Amino acid sequence: MAELQLSVVVPNRFGIHARPAVLLVKAASGFQADIQVRNGGGYVNAKSLMSWLSLGAAKGTPLTIWASGHDADRALEAMAALFETAFDES
Repeated sequence: MAELQLSVVVPNRFGIHARPAVLLVKAASGFQADIQVRNGGGYVNAKSLMSWLSLGAAKGTPLTIWASGHDADRALEAMAALFETAFDES
């Protein structure tokens, strides 16, 4: 079982608020992989809306996303795409 990681920086002006959190949960939930997110100390479940909101991730916050499972690579690609497009927020 592959375990992969992705480092990202929160790109959008208002950070991870409800709208980007919903997009991230939808993306993560589309995969069987176990996906965890780290902001500083602890890890949270990327498939949980409350987990994303609890991160307090403002613009410029570095995050590390881990995925393990047979579709971990595709899961991280989907997550990366959301950060690359700044969640389609201007």
